[in-house]
Amino acid sequence: MSTRHLYRKEAKQTMVLALPIVVTQLAHISLSFVDTVMVGRLGPDSLAGVSLGNAIFFNTLIFCMGILMAVGPMVSQAFGANDDDAIGRSVRQGLWMAGSLSILAFIFIYNGDYVLNLLGQAPENVEKAGAYLKAIAWGIFPFLGLIAMRSFMEAVSRPKVVTFIALFGVGLNVGLNYVLMYGKLGFPALGLVGTGWASTCVFSFNFLMLFLYVFRQKAFHKYHIFSKLGRPDKKYFKELLRIGWPIGSSLGIETSLFMLTVIMMGWLGTTELAAHQVAMQCAAFTFMVPLGVGMATSVRVGQAIGKSDPAAASRAGFTGMGISVTFMTITAILFLLAPRTIVSLYLDMSEPSNQEVISTAVTLLFLAAIFQIVDGVQVTAMAALRGMKDTYVPMILSIISYWGVGLVSGYVLAFPLGYGEVGLWWGLVLGLATAAVFLTRRFYRLNHRS
Repeated sequence: MSTRHLYRKEAKQTMVLALPIVVTQLAHISLSFVDTVMVGRLGPDSLAGVSLGNAIFFNTLIFCMGILMAVGPMVSQAFGANDDDAIGRSVRQGLWMAGSLSILAFIFIYNGDYVLNLLGQAPENVEKAGAYLKAIAWGIFPFLGLIAMRSFMEAVSRPKVVTFIALFGVGLNVGLNYVLMYGKLGFPALGLVGTGWASTCVFSFNFLMLFLYVFRQKAFHKYHIFSKLGRPDKKYFKELLRIGWPIGSSLGIETSLFMLTVIMMGWLGTTELAAHQVAMQCAAFTFMVPLGVGMATSVRVGQAIGKSDPAAASRAGFTGMGISVTFMTITAILFLLAPRTIVSLYLDMSEPSNQEVISTAVTLLFLAAIFQIVDGVQVTAMAALRGMKDTYVPMILSIISYWGVGLVSGYVLAFPLGYGEVGLWWGLVLGLATAAVFLTRRFYRLNHRS
């Protein structure tokens, strides 16, 4: 069989697995998209508040999610090796880990307003963000529990049910936002806080639905996920932590670059912060596609490793990267050609008070076009390495890329050199581009040695 045919076959298999995962990712980011669009109607001050609140909430949970994502390669390699016992033990410890991490994350997020005050944010923005965080904090455990269960479903190539649940959750989020934000059906108008409570309800619903599905599926009974859940497994818990903490750290390092960029935007002013939220939301939405492709790539690489087929693992990794680059190039062109149309999804273009935010957001979308392509490469390369359980060295490469290059260059460009919000975005571009080069090279070298 020719090399071209093998890559074509791999691309088809990756897309079959990736499509429902991508839809699930788009459904998840749609929660944030819907929140941003609906909160945007409340004005720039509320938009700035949700931007700060999300910076604390999601950047905290990213680290926790990274640890739980270790369930994926553990299960996919066990699935490739037909080891049912290892699959069950991995998932059970993922649920134990979700519970443990939820306690720590809740304490930090619930008190996120104190952190924002220490970081020098405007008091009125901190007040709004703090109220939002105190509502959404109650959704932490179902959010993380869903990640553990979802990683299992994807690793055994059964992602579609997660997609259906996530899509229903999007509709539920719209309805709950409408009721709780604007005070419908007898509820008080909670504004930004209503968005937080709506998210908590959606996270809880999604987790409960997936839990019940896995619990009732006879095909999963052989894994004994719930029948032995009350028995902690020290060996697998340690293995989960060994693989997962570098993943969590890598994701945390990357997202800390974005969180600190939000904080520095807050130093520049409310207009810059609101515009950044719009541009970043656009980039985050399209990013869900390569993120989903990366998750599928990680599964494909892991299953190939479990079957002791390094050549297939290499094809899976580079095929995933090619798919991601192709998609992100298309979205980059869209950002360049229609920035005002995209911004109009978030802000009323006829409102005089929005004009400065709109102008700034349009400028940032031009940079987001460049950002798109390198971001797609780095996330897929990182996922491919994760499928090989190679997590420690990528963490070191992340530190160099995101902090050593991205954060430092962004700060220097924004403040000493005076480029403001544009300088901060160039820092993001440079950090992600460095990561893309380092991680792709790492994956190539590991497979070349094989």
